[in-house]
Amino acid sequence: MTTYRAPRTLAGLAAAGLLALTGCGTESTDAAARNPAPSGEGRSIRATKVAHVTDVHEATGMTLLEGPVLDGDGNLHVVDVTAPAGEPKVISVDVTTGKHRGVYTDKTGAYTSAQVSPYDGREYLTDFATGSVVSIAPDGSDPRTFFSGKVDGSAMTPDDIAFDDDGNLYVSDAHGTEPDETDGRIVRIDRDGKKTTVLADGLAQPNGVMFDPGLRGLWISELAKDTISYLLLDADKTKVTSRHEAIHVDGGLAQTDSIAVDADGNLYQALHGRPAMAVFSKYGARLATVEVPAKDAEGLQSATNVAIAPGRTAAYMTVSGSDGGYVYKFAALAEGIRQSNGG
Repeated sequence: MTTYRAPRTLAGLAAAGLLALTGCGTESTDAAARNPAPSGEGRSIRATKVAHVTDVHEATGMTLLEGPVLDGDGNLHVVDVTAPAGEPKVISVDVTTGKHRGVYTDKTGAYTSAQVSPYDGREYLTDFATGSVVSIAPDGSDPRTFFSGKVDGSAMTPDDIAFDDDGNLYVSDAHGTEPDETDGRIVRIDRDGKKTTVLADGLAQPNGVMFDPGLRGLWISELAKDTISYLLLDADKTKVTSRHEAIHVDGGLAQTDSIAVDADGNLYQALHGRPAMAVFSKYGARLATVEVPAKDAEGLQSATNVAIAPGRTAAYMTVSGSDGGYVYKFAALAEGIRQSNGG
């Protein structure tokens, strides 16, 4: 999710969506040679349009798709962060046909991410506007407030979610959205929603949060610093045993948004301010840059997140801008796993 100030109005997070599936993939070697990524950005991977999901809302002046997650039927759910009351805030997209429909809305929520719990199978949504976490049934029914209130005396500004295998939540708290503020946190919420633990603090607008394939630690991105850090956890996953900045993302005007991993441990870093994703190895090498076609890029300002299908390399990226919210597809460098699907 992206935390905004001016263009990031309405909760200051990146989430834009539209799904129209037409097919996608990686360029051939010849095509990539004709359209190479800039020096230092690895090879170029061209994404193809799947669906046009939303248009700019008159009431909010923007649309922002986020939180792509594949449900049990293979449909992609995305959230529209800036959708006004009554308009779809969670949207289901058929990635084969590109058809889409609203599955959930309410009056007040500004949802910045979606993730399915491995414990109860419900879909969990971070509400940037109210500081709460809401869960819904897969069909959008039975909304419940899973968590709300303060953590260690401070209200939450929840952005992205990661789950461990037991269903405990790890949430990026983008607390403080001014450039010089470093009071963001990574917070663990036990699966019953009752106990919270601050795993890391002093962060500059933490956004993406995702486990590595072995669930030994968390990769986190800080939007205000353009960095990706690694938090090694203890066996109970209730304490950080070591923490270091691992990668500095040279994005120019673009900033680090949500983050995902594949089965090989490669990192997919979404870029707020550019309709692209940077792909790194777990050791920090820039492997590739995923980009939309040049003819589409002018009206699209940000790529916010990606879901990689577990057991496959099909990757679905949410992209938004003045032309609306879209879903694009590309071939990931390795297969997806549970942690690849949503966040």
